[in-house]
Amino acid sequence: MNNTVVISTPPHVKSRRTTRGIMGDVCIALLPSAIAGIVFFGYMAFIIELVAVLSCVATEFVYYFIAKGGFAKKCKNAKNVCKAWWRQFDLTSVVTGLILALILPVTVKWYEVIIGSIFAIALVKMFFGGTGKNLVNPATAARVFMFISFSLTTYVAANYGPLSGGETLTGATNLADYLLGADHGHASALSALDLFLGTGVNGSIGETCKLAILVGYVYLCIRQVIKWWQPALFIGVFGLCAVLLSGFYFAPYRFDITLFLPHILSGGVLFGAVFMFTDYVTSPKGVYGQLVYYIAGAVLLALLRYFTKIEVASFGILLMNLFVPLIDKYCIRKPFGYVKEKKQKEGK
Repeated sequence: MNNTVVISTPPHVKSRRTTRGIMGDVCIALLPSAIAGIVFFGYMAFIIELVAVLSCVATEFVYYFIAKGGFAKKCKNAKNVCKAWWRQFDLTSVVTGLILALILPVTVKWYEVIIGSIFAIALVKMFFGGTGKNLVNPATAARVFMFISFSLTTYVAANYGPLSGGETLTGATNLADYLLGADHGHASALSALDLFLGTGVNGSIGETCKLAILVGYVYLCIRQVIKWWQPALFIGVFGLCAVLLSGFYFAPYRFDITLFLPHILSGGVLFGAVFMFTDYVTSPKGVYGQLVYYIAGAVLLALLRYFTKIEVASFGILLMNLFVPLIDKYCIRKPFGYVKEKKQKEGK
């Protein structure tokens, strides 16, 4: 029995990369956005990030502990279950908690963050089997759940200080003021530079500073966690579609190409393209499927923005996640050496 041969399906690829290592790189890539959020929104941003991460990790541990019989026989097996959980701990819950915190406004309540974290890990991830088996991105699903349940519609402007010092915007993100631009006579509009740096932008904690997001994007590309063309394709197609659609909404400035930057720099488009659309589990596996996924996702998000006039990046990502099994089914790569079987004519 010592010479037992293990048979498995190809490809047989050996690599030092592990899920924990990849998720560790994602955590490092998220740090610039997390730090920028603390600088812009103050200590409340740090508290939200800490509560979200701890809640996600704790939820995963409790779920695993219960599922593996940690409470059985008066917790006699509790120590072994704890050791087994630590051995399989791959930092995915840390990534989920950090992403969830960064796509929330700083005005969110601490108990709402805990409820959203429990929803993301227990119902979206662990209930379907854990890492690699969830149908949709847990942080995205939790963000949509919290938006619907708690009506998260109050955003504070990034102001390099405490929560009370910034201008507060109540209601869903008003994209019109951002997109028209200061040159068109809107006093409340922000320039493309403001949107890029995040200064004075009403938005979520980690989505305001686009410079920090790009730093994380470059790091992920260098570490080969994601392919550089994936977010670039999504952002390019989205920007072009949004500019064309803006010709119908902003009638006086029909097909104004200068709206390209405000479109891609406002809301959660850039953050979603880098950290959420590229999720391994909820995106197509083949190159052709990925092309369809990113192009269709960009067009869908542009249309949703045009018709709703608010920031709906999370809804767009969630909808595209649900189409991934269908994309994988019809965009299958041909196996190496595959020869299509010829159909025989009738009568032969």
